[in-house]
Amino acid sequence: MTVEDIVIRENDAQRARLETLVSSGIHFGQELGNGWTVAVALAHMAFWDRRAAGLLHRWAVEGSLPDPVDDDLMNATLLPEWLALDPKRAAELAVAAAVLVDAAIEALDADKADAIVMIGNQYLVERGKHRQQHLDQIELALAS
Repeated sequence: MTVEDIVIRENDAQRARLETLVSSGIHFGQELGNGWTVAVALAHMAFWDRRAAGLLHRWAVEGSLPDPVDDDLMNATLLPEWLALDPKRAAELAVAAAVLVDAAIEALDADKADAIVMIGNQYLVERGKHRQQHLDQIELALAS
């Protein structure tokens, strides 16, 4: 299996949704629960997209397998830094990271992409799913 057009289209669609949301004048301080704000969710997305881009680059160049990580611990550890970020900067970082990782995914060698999926790390190429989860959460909070 290669990185299918549907994955790339979904990544593109969620990146466009992110770009529209951050340019719409939203309230970045809106609470999302558990100490998270819209800005924190955007910084979170930026981090995980940048991490995926870095892992994809290392995989493409060195053939190194992605490192396992405790996502919940990583999120809790990074929360103070995300809260300290200027909210508009968090939005800029989220968009830039989405652009970066989507380009890395599109440029990924088909054999490397196949191997990523085969070892169960499809989350590295299916970035749209992660963005969708948080964008849905943000839009729901902003609507209430």
